[in-house]
Amino acid sequence: MKNFNFKLLAILILGLVVQTSYSQQDAQYTQYMYNTLSINPAYAGSRDVFSFVGLYRSQWVGLDGAPTTYTASMHTPTGKRVGLGLNIVRDEIFISEETYIDVDFSYTLDISEKGKLALGLKGGAHLLDVNSNRANTGAENGSDSEAEIFIDNKFSPQVGIGAYYYTNKFYLGLSAPNILETEHFDESNNSNNSSSTAKEKINFYLMTGYAFDLNEDLKFKPALLTKLVEGAPLQVDVSANFLIKEKVTLGAAYRWSAAFSGLVGFQISDQLMLGFAYDRETTELQQYNDGSYEVFLRFELFNRNDQMVSPRFF
Repeated sequence: MKNFNFKLLAILILGLVVQTSYSQQDAQYTQYMYNTLSINPAYAGSRDVFSFVGLYRSQWVGLDGAPTTYTASMHTPTGKRVGLGLNIVRDEIFISEETYIDVDFSYTLDISEKGKLALGLKGGAHLLDVNSNRANTGAENGSDSEAEIFIDNKFSPQVGIGAYYYTNKFYLGLSAPNILETEHFDESNNSNNSSSTAKEKINFYLMTGYAFDLNEDLKFKPALLTKLVEGAPLQVDVSANFLIKEKVTLGAAYRWSAAFSGLVGFQISDQLMLGFAYDRETTELQQYNDGSYEVFLRFELFNRNDQMVSPRFF
């Protein structure tokens, strides 16, 4: 089964990482509504408090070399209109490892009595490491040196933009976390010709959500995330969460033609929230893995009024 897992993953991933001019994909999240800074810099400072989010995602558990993602982000308002943030993402998949480090800036405009529009800019670095030796399964004949691929922590700049409109109950965001299309090249000494092995494509995100007050103790928030990138199918995530007594969140989500998800969150204290999600594939891949798991922790420090200025369910 282990060898079969390797062959299956090779088919799924080598086409994305190894073949010439295929696009790289940003990491995906089921609990995107709590990890917005990773995809939209305009979100920085929008919660009116210092906010830290740590997230871990293990995708396709049981499949050798499947994606694993670590995210750490923090953001805070630094004045009435300016927000700053820092975001770090580590994405490991098969023979490749990617690290993103970026700083986020937002400027917020009051465009109505209840609505605000934030414009954001993201700048940072992307490190790509590809080593085909990680695919070694101990075959007797060894690896084919002509087919080896090495990219040693290749640096490329990242520039992203975003817009985020929000009230206490509604939000709408549009963003492109990286607008630079960078080509990465095979650094193996076995080849005299430098050839492109991966090319980054612009990922566009549109997200929206609304919080309905069903009664004094129950809130309902449907949310939508769409992702568009050249060379890949349109990704659509639809979710529905219920907040019970401001303490427990229960919900479900559907990733179009890909997976169903269950979500649960616990507001342990005013400052601390813990959340879990489980995805189950709806594609043929489901028979080769045990699903995907995600956990996040959010910690917040309140402002000088010792409470959030505009407490929201996102």
